[in-house]
Amino acid sequence: MSQLETIGRQAKEAESFMRTLASQRKNEVLLFAADALIKSTDLILEENMIDVENGRRKGMHEGLIDRLMLTSERIEGMAEGLRSIAALEDPIGEVLGMKERPNGLLIGQKRVPLGVVGIIYEARPNVTADAFGLCFKTGNVVILKGGSDAIHSNKAIVTCLQTVLDRFSIPRYAIQLIEDTSREVTAQFMRMRTYVDVLIPRGGAGLIRSVVDNSTIPVIETGTGNCHIYVDESADYEMAANIIFNAKTQRIGVCNACESLVVHENIIGDFLPYLKLCLDQKQVELRGDEVARQVLPMIPEATEEDWGTEYLDYILSVKTVSSIDEAIAHINKYNTGHSEAIVTRDYANAQKFLNEVDAAAVYVNASTRFTDGYEFGFGAEIGISTQKLHARGPMGLKALTSTKYIIYGNGQIRK
Repeated sequence: MSQLETIGRQAKEAESFMRTLASQRKNEVLLFAADALIKSTDLILEENMIDVENGRRKGMHEGLIDRLMLTSERIEGMAEGLRSIAALEDPIGEVLGMKERPNGLLIGQKRVPLGVVGIIYEARPNVTADAFGLCFKTGNVVILKGGSDAIHSNKAIVTCLQTVLDRFSIPRYAIQLIEDTSREVTAQFMRMRTYVDVLIPRGGAGLIRSVVDNSTIPVIETGTGNCHIYVDESADYEMAANIIFNAKTQRIGVCNACESLVVHENIIGDFLPYLKLCLDQKQVELRGDEVARQVLPMIPEATEEDWGTEYLDYILSVKTVSSIDEAIAHINKYNTGHSEAIVTRDYANAQKFLNEVDAAAVYVNASTRFTDGYEFGFGAEIGISTQKLHARGPMGLKALTSTKYIIYGNGQIRK
């Protein structure tokens, strides 16, 4: 029996136990796990530093290093995520309506776990704790397949969490990490339909495309983030500049960072120089179309490739439009279905943008950086779905559940 098959069998064995775990017990474990992460901070940071140093030695981009790096504050954030999940209502067992049929049958739906959830992800060790918390609260088992860039960090976090499960006499196989980071093993994992009920990829466009194209397991697609901010002609300049500065520069290596700016032609002459002074604080490079370069001749010309690029860097493309309709058309052509924003004082334009932009999250007068499970009140997130089936946007507890029909009778037979 291969190591992967052993992991799959162990996961299925743990699944039966997890389905019966009471909410109070789940919450006790999550709170204890949060404290355990804090107590293990030094060890986790030591292992994480090995990954970071290896990444820098390989020439990893600084945006990806930012995703990979853990700090005491980020581990505290991971722990707080587990505490927040513990405080949320357990969706498992919720009955979604009950109707009586003419024959006397009572038919309803009940919320249940998905089963065994597989997650393939890259250099994001925080995903390890988030995935455990959300899957555990919803009675799911999780199999993690992280990348080689974060293997030491992931092993340290999983070991910490499995020790907690041991303490509570819960099968440690409720969370497992596939430690072989080879592409061959990843490909085999994507075909483990016998053991895994759903697969969720988190990472760059190449990883997500590979999983979607090659998996025999049902996939919930989490997309990359080519997020736009449209500055309407009625926008308040200071508000717009603050929102763009936050969305672009707070963290450059995340999928909800702003990568593309769209500006109405009636204000670009005044607004773009104002914005550049703000972005110069972080040395953000603007790449503009012809109109933008007439306003700022020193900036590089934007190419067709720029309109569709998730930079994960201090770079921002600038597109000039003559109307909100042109802005929406440009955004819908080049976006990745993640997060889009408009800055405006025009109510009609705000409503039009909300109604016509095709994305998982659409904002009026706020930063795209809020597309996050914690910020949405979900405690954490398993990912941000950019597809339209089953789940869309930040996926919290309910996105990790399914339903089954429950039918009450008193002896009915079909005639």
